[in-house]
Order: sequence, then structure tokens, then C-alpha cells
Amino acid sequence: METRAPYIIIGAFILAAIGAVFGFVYWLNNTAGLGRRATYHVQFEGSVSGLLVGASVLFNGIKVGEITELGLVPDHPRQVNATIAVAEKTPVRRDTKVGLEFQGLTGVPVIALEGGKETSSTEPVGILIAEAGAGQSMTQAARDALRRVDSVLSENADPLHSTIANLQTFSEGLAKNTPRLDGILAGVERMTGAVPAPRKTIYDLRAVADFPEPRKELRGQLAIPEPTAVVMLQTQRFLFAPGVERDGFAEAQWSDALPALLQAKLLQSFENFDIAHAPSRDGSDADRRLLIDLRAFRLGGVLDDIVAEISFSAKLADKSGHVVAARVFSVSTKLDRVDAAGAVAAFNDGFANVARDLVTWTAASL
Repeated sequence: METRAPYIIIGAFILAAIGAVFGFVYWLNNTAGLGRRATYHVQFEGSVSGLLVGASVLFNGIKVGEITELGLVPDHPRQVNATIAVAEKTPVRRDTKVGLEFQGLTGVPVIALEGGKETSSTEPVGILIAEAGAGQSMTQAARDALRRVDSVLSENADPLHSTIANLQTFSEGLAKNTPRLDGILAGVERMTGAVPAPRKTIYDLRAVADFPEPRKELRGQLAIPEPTAVVMLQTQRFLFAPGVERDGFAEAQWSDALPALLQAKLLQSFENFDIAHAPSRDGSDADRRLLIDLRAFRLGGVLDDIVAEISFSAKLADKSGHVVAARVFSVSTKLDRVDAAGAVAAFNDGFANVARDLVTWTAASL
């Protein structure tokens, strides 16, 4: 008896374990799971790509069961039959809509049921027919849509070609008759009393052409990048110091933004000084770079004593960026008359002085 006791205990333990497993499965399928199930047959027309046995069944977005069986219909090659098991209390009716949904980033397909208008039914449901194209993925739907668009374009190729040709003819006619259209619009403006916007008067800065003799040759390759400046100076408008604003400058502007205008006129001045060794705009391979920081280019002064103020710093740097020479150039030139033309004349005189000094200083510092 003592020898048999351990075998009896082991056998009892194994039987208890098997019973516990069966009990757990029974509990999972009835109490903790979905409870009692109802089985329905679903019929699809066409491909159900990716649908698998065990995939979820959703009713109005809530999981109510899973697919228990999938099969083909030998007599109908396009049909696919599926058997689903759902919770017994799921309100599946004869008008329940059936489709496929593709969930997640991987697009896993599930059967999606959607409730209809019937609230109760005593008649058996029978076979649920899936909506046409239910098995069509988003990619396939996009391909079909593009195929239909291509078909429409192909069928209407001649009318589209004629429409484009007419548009081209119309645009060419507009281009040829632009002066006449301008005249018509001007006549309409005169009839309606509309005041046309005044045209801007463009002024340019004059480069320096005369330098004192003897002139020193520009040694090495020099580059003058576009000057740096604060946002206020990056404009074509005539600028004023606080308190000295004057009327008559709204329709006047410079030919370019002030930093670009200053760079262009300085390059021309250096060319007039020594055209054989003129500097360039690009300083990637230059021996020296003349770095300009624009500080002021405005009309200043007090009361009627208006002056044109130009101020900038200049730094001569080598290839490594080391500054070998630096200087600040400033000038104030009084206006003969306070209008746009008088201001431009004063700016030209002042620029001639500072540009001449800058060129001769640079030549001496190279």
C-alpha cells in the first residue's frame, strides 16, 4: 500500500488538472467570454483578400464574435461563403448590412455588421448577403477610380483638346490686344471717376568714375559680398530719421534694395578705379573679402536743414576670416531742395565721397 500511494496521488493530480483545464475552457466560452453563440452564414461576391478564419466580427464597431469557417462555392467561382459565430444577443436582422473593414496600419480585414431599421424579427435570418465590392481594399478602390477617370478622359480627348486650343487662342488674343484693353480700362476709369494709382519714379545711385592720381593697383583677388543691414534698410523706399519726414517721397524709390544697390555701385566704382583687377561678387576663392555693414542710408537733420546721411563699416578679411584692416565711413550732405530729385543729388554727392575714400583705403590696405 505504501508503494501504491504516490501513484494514486499523481493520478488524482493529473485528473484534477485536466478537469481544471476543461472547466477554464467552459468558463471562458460561456461566462467570461461571449456566452452562448449564434451562427450565421455570410455570402461575399468577389475577392475577400486577407480574410482569415478567427478574424473578428464587429457589430456597429463592437467586437461580437469571430469567423469560424471560410469556403469557396464550386458552382459560383466569384462567391465566397463565411460562417460567423456571434454573441446570441447580437441584434442581427434580415436587413443587417455586411461589409469588410481594414483595421490598423497593416490593414487586417474583419467582417463589419451594421444594424438596419428592423427592431425585432421572429423570422429566421437566413443568409446575409455582403454589399457589392465589400472585399475591395482602399488600394483597389483607388485603382478603379483612376481607371474610371482615365476612361472619361479617353472618351473626351477630342473635346478637351479643343477646349485647350480655344484657351490658347484666347490667351494669344489677349496678349495681342493688351494695349487696346489698357485703353478700354483707362476709359472706364475716366467714366467712373476712379483715380489710378500713381506710378513710381525710379532713381539710381551713381558710381564713382574719377579718382585722384596716381592710382595704386589692386593686388590679389578681391571680393565684395552683399552688405549686411538691418531689416529696415532692406528696402527701396527713401528712409527718414525720426521727426524729419517729408511729403513728396511716396512715389519715389531706389532701383534696388539698399544693400544690393550699394554693392552694385561699389563694384562699379572699383572697376572704374582698376578694371584689370576688379573685384568679384563671389568670395569663395578670393584672397581678400571686403565686408560692408550698412548702418545708415537716410534723410536726417533738423527743421529745414535736411541732409543725406550715408554710413557703413568696412572690414578687410583674409581667406581664414581674419580681419586685417577695418574702418567706418560716414558722410552727411545737405540737400539743395527738399524733394526726391534734390535728395538723390545729395545722396550721389555723399556716395561719391565715401566710395572714393573706400576704394583708395582698400587699395592701400591690400
